[in-house]
Amino acid sequence: MSSRGYSLAQRVIETAKTRGVQLATAESLTAGLVGATLCDVPGASAVYRGGVISYSSDVKAGVLGVSAQLLKTQGAVDSEVVRSMAQGAARVCEADCAVATTGAAGPEPADGKPVGTVFIGIFCAGETYAYEKKYEGNRQEIRQATVEDVLAHLLAHLEKLSVGT
Repeated sequence: MSSRGYSLAQRVIETAKTRGVQLATAESLTAGLVGATLCDVPGASAVYRGGVISYSSDVKAGVLGVSAQLLKTQGAVDSEVVRSMAQGAARVCEADCAVATTGAAGPEPADGKPVGTVFIGIFCAGETYAYEKKYEGNRQEIRQATVEDVLAHLLAHLEKLSVGT
């Protein structure tokens, strides 16, 4: 984990504590790295409820509630899929805010999307957002950049919430 990732994770945990918000994750291409980065911060258990590693589309549909039809027509690397993943993580883990990741980390393209295409989903305060990213680098670099951007986006959304949300 990078020092930037850990620093962002610390800020996310502290901000979630201050705002009284519970967090969850749904991860595909990052395979648990976001949750692990958050849980590296002492005291994360006060706000991190849990996560789902949904590498398979069957898990995205069966556990997180992503539409099987959406997965069939759009593939897993999609903005609507990542939004649904974030909503599903919040529901399954009974959290106020959740993040989700899906994408093509390589070495081959995924669902017709080139390597480096990543979608980040955020569900927070009843609203759902999706961010499309294009990264360069190897598999590890793409996944690490994704973790850092997920945490930065989550922090920005948490900072908008009032205390006791």
